Amino acid sequence: MQQKINYQKILEKKLAEFEAMAVKPRLLLHACCAPCSSYTLEYLSPYFREISVFFYNPNITPTEEYNYRLAELQRMMENVQYGCPVTVLPGIYDPERFTAMARGMESLPEGGGRCYKCYDLRLRETGRTAAESGFDWFTTTLSISPYKNAAWLNEIGTRIGEELGVPYLQSDFKKNGGYARSIVLSKEYGLYRQNWCGCVYSRRDAENP
Repeated sequence: MQQKINYQKILEKKLAEFEAMAVKPRLLLHACCAPCSSYTLEYLSPYFREISVFFYNPNITPTEEYNYRLAELQRMMENVQYGCPVTVLPGIYDPERFTAMARGMESLPEGGGRCYKCYDLRLRETGRTAAESGFDWFTTTLSISPYKNAAWLNEIGTRIGEELGVPYLQSDFKKNGGYARSIVLSKEYGLYRQNWCGCVYSRRDAENP
């Protein structure tokens, strides 16, 4: 039986290395929404000299939902002080790309193979952007959700990072009370929280449990 990896311990070790560096690294942080970013930014920002929050989520529909989530992320970041400069980097909104990726997997349950492919789609675009823009590391806020598979995210991110030459910051942000803290911060900042990831299939499953 394969031993379960403690990604939180791996993250803590890496952050301690960053803290000791004379020049801290730059991070491209993929974000799905403001609530998931709230704790993640609070936690990570003291260890980086700059964080760009990359909002690339072609899975989110309709367009109004996508725009609202992006606006909430921007509003939060304009009103919160972090441990380093933090900016929003909106990606290209291309829902057709997600639809093409999901073709043939529409009936799969939430958390299955369709989600794995969606993780790969979003992390690959994040890694590509990180490589082209000269970031030192990239990662995602997705692991803060108890409904997301942290092992898949770290496996995919690490593989993509090795392919593109930009390391992926392994993490499991839900640990050590991270998810609970995001709920507290969401209430404090008055953030819009949703009970589905954004795609039509997750909304279908949320509305028809």
